[in-house]
Amino acid sequence: MNDPSKKYLTVEAFTRLPYIVHGFGTRHLTAKDFESIPYLAEFYRVSLKQTHSDMVRVIKKPPLKRMEGDAIVTDRPCILLIIKTADCLPVLIVDRKIRVVAAVHCGWRGTLKRIVAKTVRAMAMKYGSDALSLSFAFGPCIDKACYEVGADVREKFRREGLENGIFDRHPLKKDRYVLDLRHANRSQILALGVPQERIFSIDLCTHCESDLFSYRRDGGRAGRMINFIGLC
Repeated sequence: MNDPSKKYLTVEAFTRLPYIVHGFGTRHLTAKDFESIPYLAEFYRVSLKQTHSDMVRVIKKPPLKRMEGDAIVTDRPCILLIIKTADCLPVLIVDRKIRVVAAVHCGWRGTLKRIVAKTVRAMAMKYGSDALSLSFAFGPCIDKACYEVGADVREKFRREGLENGIFDRHPLKKDRYVLDLRHANRSQILALGVPQERIFSIDLCTHCESDLFSYRRDGGRAGRMINFIGLC
């Protein structure tokens, strides 16, 4: 695969916005590829030490050191926000009115901690973003049918009032469940007042697609997909 731009996936609604770049990497996209894509090479790349937290980092200038967290927000051009995934749900956000972007890493722990909602809240507090001006893009993640969890995970969501509609009993295993990460995060976004038509999704399963990394499938051998968004 010689053309680096073929190594990541995009959402059409986001490609129509001339002031952003974005992509959801496949297993073929590497950090070195960013240097050979002309419209990305000029960007300063910012990634986090991801810890399955609810920490949101607002970037006003290139940081001097790598920060911990699982969501990044900026209004500055030429800063590329990067999150890495291998089953978790990557969510990219753009405020179409005031031109702010964010990248969010949503595993079950971050979803339980409402990290997407907290990112939207940070965008509102720092920049005045309004839910009606936001668009969201979901990248590939592990599908519900492949995402087995225990009763303890379900109980954690129940205690937070987030259980409804996102779990089913495992068809073969007692006291095991399957979790729908996309539905869980979509529900939290809709609860903020975001219209359904402003949520876009690439519905590929990381566990099933060989061109995508999956921790559940490959264990410690799994790499990480590079997902990115930035303002031009």
